[in-house]
Amino acid sequence: MEVKEFRQMTPAELSDKIYELKQQIFELRRKKAVGQLEHGEQMHYLRKDLAKAETVKRERELAAK
Repeated sequence: MEVKEFRQMTPAELSDKIYELKQQIFELRRKKAVGQLEHGEQMHYLRKDLAKAETVKRERELAAK
């Protein structure tokens, strides 16, 4: 996802998306530990998306102050 897509989300949607991304990363880590992970680059992209979402959340917190 692009950063602008995260910026268009409401705070509730953003929190839900962050939770969803964390769940997906957890599942991929579990699959990797068991040896079922076929495409390791998925985790890379999910972590980048999580970082983008967390950055937008932090920007909003700082703007509110």
